[in-house]
Amino acid sequence: MDVTNATLPGLGVAGAGSASSAALIDSDFQTFLVLLTTQMQNQDPLNPIDSTDYAAQLATFSGVEQQVRTNGLLELLSAQIGLTSLAQFSGWVGMEARSTAPVHFDTTPLTLYPSPASGADQVVVVAYDDQNREVSRSVAPVSSDPLSWAGTDDQGQPLAPGTYSFRLESYAGGQLISVSQVEAFSLIREVRNGAYGSVLVTEAGTEIAPDQITALRQPATPTGSG
Repeated sequence: MDVTNATLPGLGVAGAGSASSAALIDSDFQTFLVLLTTQMQNQDPLNPIDSTDYAAQLATFSGVEQQVRTNGLLELLSAQIGLTSLAQFSGWVGMEARSTAPVHFDTTPLTLYPSPASGADQVVVVAYDDQNREVSRSVAPVSSDPLSWAGTDDQGQPLAPGTYSFRLESYAGGQLISVSQVEAFSLIREVRNGAYGSVLVTEAGTEIAPDQITALRQPATPTGSG
C-alpha cells in the first residue's frame, strides 16, 4: 500500500520551521533590547523620550512575536491534520472509485454510468483520448443503467490502451439540451497531500478529491478497472 507523504519527516519539517522562527524571534528580541537600551542611554536629559513611546515599542514587538509564534503553531497543526487525513483515506488504496475522472483502458471493456438529462429522448456517448480528442461516439439507451464501452472507434476498430474520458450528450426533439460527464470506476494507486487536502491518485495518474467519488468497490479484476 503506497501512502505518499504520510511520514513523520513531514512533521519534522514543520517543527523545524517553527523552531527556526522561535530562534529568530529570540535573536531579534535581544537586538531590540540593545537598541532600546542604547536609545535610553543617549536620550537628551533635558528632553527625554516619553515613557509611553517605550511602552508602544514593546507592545508592537510583542504583537509581532506572538503572531510569528501563532503562525508556527498553525503550520504544525496543519501538518498533523494532513497526516490524519492521509491515514483516513489510506484504506481506499487498492480499491476502485467511481467518478467522472479519466479512466485507464487496457483493452478490457469499461462499464460506464450515464445520467441522461430529464426530458431527453436520445443520448450519445462520446469518448475522448488523453489529448481531449474525440475518438468515438455511439447512441445509447436513454437510461441511467450501466453500459459497456468496448473501446472501439466509429469504424469498429480497437482503440489503443490509454486514458479515456466520456461525456453524454442528451437530445430532445433533435436538439442538444445537455452535455454531462460520465462516471466510471478507476483503480486507486495512492493517496497524497494536495494543496487543499488529501487527493487520491488513480491508475491513470489522475488526482481525485475524496468528495468527487460517488462509490467504492473491491477491484473487479486483479489488474484493472471494469
